[in-house]
Amino acid sequence: MSLWERHGFARLMDWNMRGPATGRLRAAAVAPAAGDVLEVGFGTGLNLPYYRDSVRSLTALDPLDALRERVDARIAAARVPVRRVLRAADGRLPFDDARFDCVVTTWTLCTIPDVATALREMRRVLRPDGRYLFLEHGVSDQPRVARWQRRIEPLYKRVAGGCLLTRHIDALISAAGFTLVECERWVEPGPRVFTAMVRGSARP
Repeated sequence: MSLWERHGFARLMDWNMRGPATGRLRAAAVAPAAGDVLEVGFGTGLNLPYYRDSVRSLTALDPLDALRERVDARIAAARVPVRRVLRAADGRLPFDDARFDCVVTTWTLCTIPDVATALREMRRVLRPDGRYLFLEHGVSDQPRVARWQRRIEPLYKRVAGGCLLTRHIDALISAAGFTLVECERWVEPGPRVFTAMVRGSARP
């Protein structure tokens, strides 16, 4: 990880992604989580306040060890036990098959280089009756906006931790073998190249 990603970008995203609007989205996305949960793309722990008592344990996977004191404080304040695993998601995950009741990603699939492998691994470690909960941004349904996303993406990913703007999130999830149960698409307020959202759940 570069110095910018570890410090500058991590601080910027921690500030930008913890407002009331994103908080409401996070709360809705993780509310159904229960049992033993794997969160892929834990980041700085901004989802922690929104997990309910139905969560027995949380395994927090992320390759970046940034803002350690801030993250440690959030983990200490969490009402669920948290185990951190510093590891990228696009290789074989260090967990047994069918290990988790639930997998969660929020604003994560945009930055994983080999997202197809990552999703297949998430499916592998989910129990047969488990659930994958996702809240992501991706390519716009509007052709004009999508063209602008493609234009700015090469530069944007260089300054935004590898974030890609043009991924078809629901198609990627389905291609990994998941069955979509719910899938909601909408546009958040703000620049439309960044605000095409998708939220839902899937079964392995």
